[in-house]
Amino acid sequence: MAHNEIPYKIYLTESEMPTYWYNLRADMKNKPAPLLNPGTHQPMTAAELSGVFCDELVQQELDNDTREYPVPQEILDFYKMYRPSPLVRAYCLEKKLGTPAKIYYKFEGNNTSGSHKLNSAIAQAYYAKKQGLKGVTTETGAGQWGTALSMACAYFELDCKVYMVKVSYEQKPFRREVMRVYGASVTPSPSMTTQVGQKILAEHPGTTGSLGCAISEAVEVAVSNPGYRYVLGSVLNQVLLHQSVIGMETKIAMDKYGIKPDTIIGCAGGGSNLGGLIAPFMGEKLRGEADYDFIAVEPASCPSFTRGVYAYDFCDTGMVCPLAKMYTLGSDFIPAPNHAGGLRYHGMSPILSQLYDDKLMRAVSVPQTKVFEAAETFARTEGILPAPESSHAICAAIDEALKCKETGEEKTILFGLTGTGYFDLVAYEKFHDGKMDDYIPTDDELAAFRARLPKI
Repeated sequence: MAHNEIPYKIYLTESEMPTYWYNLRADMKNKPAPLLNPGTHQPMTAAELSGVFCDELVQQELDNDTREYPVPQEILDFYKMYRPSPLVRAYCLEKKLGTPAKIYYKFEGNNTSGSHKLNSAIAQAYYAKKQGLKGVTTETGAGQWGTALSMACAYFELDCKVYMVKVSYEQKPFRREVMRVYGASVTPSPSMTTQVGQKILAEHPGTTGSLGCAISEAVEVAVSNPGYRYVLGSVLNQVLLHQSVIGMETKIAMDKYGIKPDTIIGCAGGGSNLGGLIAPFMGEKLRGEADYDFIAVEPASCPSFTRGVYAYDFCDTGMVCPLAKMYTLGSDFIPAPNHAGGLRYHGMSPILSQLYDDKLMRAVSVPQTKVFEAAETFARTEGILPAPESSHAICAAIDEALKCKETGEEKTILFGLTGTGYFDLVAYEKFHDGKMDDYIPTDDELAAFRARLPKI
């Protein structure tokens, strides 16, 4: 197809939306390692997991073999509020960079939660409702996941209790208010409302918190209140399954116009958007049908892939969750309070960790100020104010496009624009005022956390 026939925005019709989620594990030769019981070090059973998670989600979590999961009609109906999401050809950015590369981004910020998180939140709320539960508990960093879950719970009339990382709770009060609009209760974490929160505060008075702390609190509240279960916005297999809708839509749109990406880029914190975006493309690579260069982009301040170790570790700081085999910095690693709250997680999805260990994808880490420079370039050219998390992917995409400018290669680059940055303006303010620093942990610091990993 001629260059000028590709529209700036490719929108699918509702009838072209994918009707199933794609389970990448079905095509993996090396399956992700199982979750282990922290007490016995044996693989977690469905019965053990069902005390924490909804029954159907437990099945999805443990299922390494079913390739396609039909999306229930109620979830499809909800998806239609904001999906299909646009695949955008970044013509303006290409022109600004003077690159021969063709750049595309899948924009997931077109809903009130401001990000891709709603894709899994609505699924998890649906299964909780179907099971007859009263409500769910969760943690949130920057607040997109908490916002998404509060929207999903409002839709199905479920109670929603959110533990929000304290630094984000203070920096992003308006996102907290959006959660309250949708009926959620929001508690800054670590808090005195749980035993694990009290313990963390006693050991680290004045801590700004972390996702690991907030997870511990949310799990404690779920298991100690009848009729509640815990839900998680990233990392888990079930979440990557739901997020495959991003990659499926992207692939349908690209196939429609005969576009084949060479490089596929996503920011990586726990791995939900990256796993969702790459799913069908990685499936082709695993089946030997096509090849792609996959790049995970993480903050230099929290570099799980690039400087972590592949080992079993706790998913949370309070050590109450199962052990997951993943690239990790250590469950008690509390990163510098950088402004990509959604990427401040010590570990990485077991699925993505296995793919990375099998050399099927690569990873890069980028310093914070460079990320915000990329965000500003993007905002000025493409007209969207990007979330700091998404801006990691933008940063790497610009780097790849500039390499093409040097070599003259006409590569096709695809990246995930996971959300908008309207509630992240404290971060933009610090960047503009020259108050943003690029804190990068030392090898010695990381070694100290690594030494405390569980011995499995």
